[in-house]
Amino acid sequence: MNKQTVTFRLDAQRRKALDAIAAGLDRDRSYVLNEAISNYLEVHQWQAGHIKEGLRQANAGMFAKEADVAAAFRRRRK
Repeated sequence: MNKQTVTFRLDAQRRKALDAIAAGLDRDRSYVLNEAISNYLEVHQWQAGHIKEGLRQANAGMFAKEADVAAAFRRRRK
């Protein structure tokens, strides 16, 4: 994997918390940051995919029937 350096600013309190996590895992700061970024990207891509699919369904006229929505609300109220 081709690695590159990225620099950004982080407030002291977050850096201290980040370093504490790294120490607790017996890893370095870069490891924790890479894990955090990987998790963020995974969640973001998952969310974006679901939004795109919802838009595709809406554009195709695929909407929930009123009775199905009402039934879902009734189940949640129990």
